[in-house]
Amino acid sequence: MSTQQPDSSTDTAAKKGIGKVMAASAIGHFVEWFDFAVYAYAAPVIASLFFPEFDPASALLSTFAVYSVGFIARPVGAFLIGALGDRFGRKRVLAIVILLMGVSTTLIGLLPTYAVIGVFAPILLIVLRMLQGLSAAGETIGSNSFVAEHSPIATRGRNVGFVYTASNLPPVLAALLVLWLTAIMAPEAYHEWGWRIPFLLGAPLAVVGLYIRTRVDESPAYVEMRKSKAVESAPIRTVFATHWRSMLVVFAMSAVASLGYYSLTGYFYSYMTVTIGLSSDDALISNSIALLITFVMVPVSAAISDRIGRRKMLLIAIAFSAIVSLPAYFLVGTGTLWAAIVAQGLLGLALGLVFGPAGPAYVEMFPARVRYTGASISYNLAFTIFGGTAPLLATALISMTGSNVSPAWYIVAVSVLALVVLFAMMPETKDRSMQHSADEDEFVMARP
Repeated sequence: MSTQQPDSSTDTAAKKGIGKVMAASAIGHFVEWFDFAVYAYAAPVIASLFFPEFDPASALLSTFAVYSVGFIARPVGAFLIGALGDRFGRKRVLAIVILLMGVSTTLIGLLPTYAVIGVFAPILLIVLRMLQGLSAAGETIGSNSFVAEHSPIATRGRNVGFVYTASNLPPVLAALLVLWLTAIMAPEAYHEWGWRIPFLLGAPLAVVGLYIRTRVDESPAYVEMRKSKAVESAPIRTVFATHWRSMLVVFAMSAVASLGYYSLTGYFYSYMTVTIGLSSDDALISNSIALLITFVMVPVSAAISDRIGRRKMLLIAIAFSAIVSLPAYFLVGTGTLWAAIVAQGLLGLALGLVFGPAGPAYVEMFPARVRYTGASISYNLAFTIFGGTAPLLATALISMTGSNVSPAWYIVAVSVLALVVLFAMMPETKDRSMQHSADEDEFVMARP
């Protein structure tokens, strides 16, 4: 009796195939989140150009309110794009997503200010932020699903983590781009037109990302469903009827991830410059270092979760986030560059530890036929409630309490609640098949 040996040429082709999928997804992911991130770093300038009749503090609050508008649109986008992804395929929807983000970001860069068109300037800004939100709603879960469904089980976490971490590099490069522009341009020139440059880059970046995404094959899970005529015709109804527990688990882990991510990328720069009084250069440098730490840690923690499990890694990571938040905020409050680097480095490390196992876990919690819908809705609801409001709520908490560390208590509270949900309800998912499309007993009470 002979034992069949693996076909080395087939194995090489499979590895090349997943490498191509990962590269295409990571580049597209980078483009998508670069476009979305540049708004935060332009917030102080946008405040003065689009809300000039307010005092500086109120103008900044208004700018962060518009920042939050991009997240209000995300649940709508999650329902729409998630259902389209389950019905018509991951690849096609991901192409639409990146095109929509590129167009809306470029138009922000071309938008006339309040001095030119009056109240229509902030109104149009709100509309374009909503379009960005619709696009962003489909990106992370779509990319994670696409890579996970192409990946072997043994390396699925690492592969998804590689792509997921691409969302952490765009804020770094956006921050460095702003730092470079403010260094080479006169303040008046940057304020007048230089701030538009990062937004205008959205057009060529989107074209590149769109081209790359059209060059890869559709997800095997979706192809299998289409061949067997198992594509879900009503994914929204099905996911709420039979997978609500999984949605709650994904919502809990997304709450911690979104609050940590948008506290760093959407809030900390303005917090350090306006509230703490750190220089703009020091704030950009320390923020970039923190996000680079996150960038490195995501694939590392994802690979670890391939060995020890998503659930265990998430419990450790979220507990660490709760522990370091208060010391980090106290430290950054000292107002020095090195304190800001260490403090944000701790927050960036915590964020990387959470993102790694969360990326694959989001999509592993659902069967293929409702994966895009179920994960997108729960993920984007959490990102809207906790991520989109992070800058606005943190600013308001400090204003109400008079304490610069009050946002840290909020992070601690959200982390503790998420730990309770995950400990009680999350099953281990690292060995689940990505191909199954039938409803299964997808919820198993977790064991400590």
